[in-house]
Amino acid sequence: MKFLTNDKLLISGAAGMIGSNMAQTAMMMHLTPNICIYDPYAKGLEGVYEELMHCAFEGVNLTFTNDIETAFTGAKYIVSSGGAPRKAGMTREDLLKGNAQIAEEFGKNVRKYCPDVKHVVVVFNPADITGLITLLYSGLKPSQVSTLAALDSTRLRSELSRYFGISPDEVINSRTYGGHGEQMAVFASTTEIDGKPLTEIIGTERLPEKDWEEIKLRVIQGGKNIIDLRGRSSFQSPAYLSIRMIAAAMGGEPFKWPVGTYVNNTRFSHIMMAMETEVGKDGTICIPVKGTPQEEKELEESYKHLCKLRDEVIYLGIMPPIAEWGKLNPVLDKPSC
Repeated sequence: MKFLTNDKLLISGAAGMIGSNMAQTAMMMHLTPNICIYDPYAKGLEGVYEELMHCAFEGVNLTFTNDIETAFTGAKYIVSSGGAPRKAGMTREDLLKGNAQIAEEFGKNVRKYCPDVKHVVVVFNPADITGLITLLYSGLKPSQVSTLAALDSTRLRSELSRYFGISPDEVINSRTYGGHGEQMAVFASTTEIDGKPLTEIIGTERLPEKDWEEIKLRVIQGGKNIIDLRGRSSFQSPAYLSIRMIAAAMGGEPFKWPVGTYVNNTRFSHIMMAMETEVGKDGTICIPVKGTPQEEKELEESYKHLCKLRDEVIYLGIMPPIAEWGKLNPVLDKPSC
């Protein structure tokens, strides 16, 4: 059996729906024979382990543990969905305090038990903030920590495909940037529909402005729609996309959907947000994006919203003031993206 790597992959939060699906997806994709699943909920975790063993995957040494040191030690790649899930009536931002504390502990565990980790993917919401906290406390480089943001762009792809009655493959380069939340910036200028720029279609009979605004709203509320339909938050799509991200970091096919990455430049300062990126064996490469004036305005608003969440976490004492970040992770004071 051929694998991308023999390095240890840790899936944290594996007793949950996202984490358990991540573990199964990683095994189906033959990423590595060395997979450890971790969750503090020991009984549920053992149940996941039993089910995965019943799948009879060949060549995989699957282990499970609810012990933090055992789980993290030696891990070279980590995907974490280890936060509280979003429930009906909640926004991603409602999860802020509890999941921010989990992210702090997670980052400290990475620093303590596996400082040589190559790449970490953070999935639990609000992912931009939990990823930022993880990056700060882990001491890793910005290219080594990414967050799940592609889901918003793939939802835009799905909505446009459905609206135009075409194959999703004919929707090229659908993109959202900024925060993975209610204030995301949905771009049209990057996208082509069956070979034609989406910006040339919006405002015509083929896609009236009103319909485009409704599409944008459905994308922004895509997670809420899944909760309304299924009675629980998304798990299949975030599980698959996050494992695609870690597979790319292992040297597999590059991941070219936007991911959340650390941004610190003259425009956006000390924040984690979705940008145009590519994840590969050297980690996340950030590519500056330029949209229409309206899109740029929406991106600025998304950034300001993320800054408010970041500052709230600082106020809660979970992160220190930005001026002190360099003491924990010196690379965060350097320009990025």
